[in-house]
Amino acid sequence: MEDAMVVSVKRDLYGNGRLVKASDLSLGPRQCMPSSQSTATTVIFQQGLQDCGNTLQMTSDWLIYSTNLTYSPTPSRNSPIIRTNSAVIPIQCYYLRHGNVSSNAIKPTWIPFSSTISAEERLSFSLMLMNDDWSAPRTSSIFTLGDIFHIEASVDTTNHVPMMIFVDSCVATLSPDATSSPHYEIIAQNGCLLDGKQEDSSSAFRSPRPTPDRLQFTVDAFRFVGSDNSMIYITCNLRAVGASQVPDPMNKACSFSKSSNLWTALEGNGAICSCCETGNCATTSSSRRLNPWYPGQRGVGKREAPSGPLSDQEHKWATLGPLLVVGAEQSQALAVTQESTNVELWVLVTLGILSVAVIVVGALVAFIMK
Repeated sequence: MEDAMVVSVKRDLYGNGRLVKASDLSLGPRQCMPSSQSTATTVIFQQGLQDCGNTLQMTSDWLIYSTNLTYSPTPSRNSPIIRTNSAVIPIQCYYLRHGNVSSNAIKPTWIPFSSTISAEERLSFSLMLMNDDWSAPRTSSIFTLGDIFHIEASVDTTNHVPMMIFVDSCVATLSPDATSSPHYEIIAQNGCLLDGKQEDSSSAFRSPRPTPDRLQFTVDAFRFVGSDNSMIYITCNLRAVGASQVPDPMNKACSFSKSSNLWTALEGNGAICSCCETGNCATTSSSRRLNPWYPGQRGVGKREAPSGPLSDQEHKWATLGPLLVVGAEQSQALAVTQESTNVELWVLVTLGILSVAVIVVGALVAFIMK
């Protein structure tokens, strides 16, 4: 039924065990009422895409029908009070403008009815610092040269079919602007951890991957040469694809092995990493979409609508920082400062105790002399 939308609403709308009245729910600006298919626990709306005052927006790739579900609580009987808040929930239906049903059928990725109510239920990406044993997020963002950044990229697949995450690119800068200068590419070419090729670097993806929706890698701490600014930002392009995706030059996580002097793949055949050396991993069209310097991608957190082979995936920019990286001498200075502060405090406390002792002894002597 491509010309209609079906919205299923649980009467326990707020999840508190109190069922809302079906008559208090309506769909769209024209306040369309529920259908007769509603049950004791579920309210069903079945309307045409252009009914109820729905609006249509067209982009280069999508037809987007927008409406909203409105809950307007009414008093029970003649009571002057209500015990619930009103709510307006946005709903959007996305249709690809171009599709060949016979040979290129669109494969749905969302679990039916799991996210039909809210337009806000999209994939949630995360990029965070972890502690040294990967057991929990790191609480400090201060590092010393010689330390290692433990970074985890993840995607929340709640109410979604299984997905696998990749880190297509990561760039380090002195400001939150990933296009600023100077900048340093840590990961590029759709998953090539370039920093691992540096002579003084042990950076690599962690093997094995903990789960398909999580990807972990390490980067040796560094600072920009000639900069007085000790703070850096790391901005990464995170991308999620179906969990059944077979590793290939576009979907990979590759580390450089100094022992074998070869690129190795976290998953799949090592041959998929050969393009990390030649620098031609992405095709012309896809590299334009996923290139971190392409201005069309600067909408952080914006859901993209790629066409063709990218239509079954989603990506987002995420930034770590600011990270404070200090040199060994600065670290020692901080330690000395902290130690000096503790010594000064101890001396002050000791002097205070001695002063009290002197006063007590003086008072005792004066009493005896009397």
